[in-house]
Amino acid sequence: MMDNIPPKVQNQIAQFQQLTQQIQMVTTQKIQLEAQVRELEKTVQELERVTEESAVFKNVGSLLIQVKDKPALITELKDQKETAEVRVKTLDRQDKHLRERHKSLQDQITQALQAPAPAKPAPEVDET
Repeated sequence: MMDNIPPKVQNQIAQFQQLTQQIQMVTTQKIQLEAQVRELEKTVQELERVTEESAVFKNVGSLLIQVKDKPALITELKDQKETAEVRVKTLDRQDKHLRERHKSLQDQITQALQAPAPAKPAPEVDET
């Protein structure tokens, strides 16, 4: 099947497949970061509801450490959330760019495969 496809189109198909994988990776990363943003938002909301007397802990590696400065922890979590939101926006832009390139390559490949194959020149006949 690939034998009758020109090398240029074969190269475009390989690029198309790479772009497909990149889009999948970016989408997965974006979904994970969006979940992280939601979790951080919920955590901040819960922290803002608890009283000053309540014991608050945070994960540090595999340990839970009691936090004495709740406002500082809330600020830290809000900063993490903001950073994650910026990364989501960056991934959105990257995803858009990849999808545009993907669509363009798809159109080029489709057009190349639908075009009639160039005719082979007829053998020259020596009429002497």
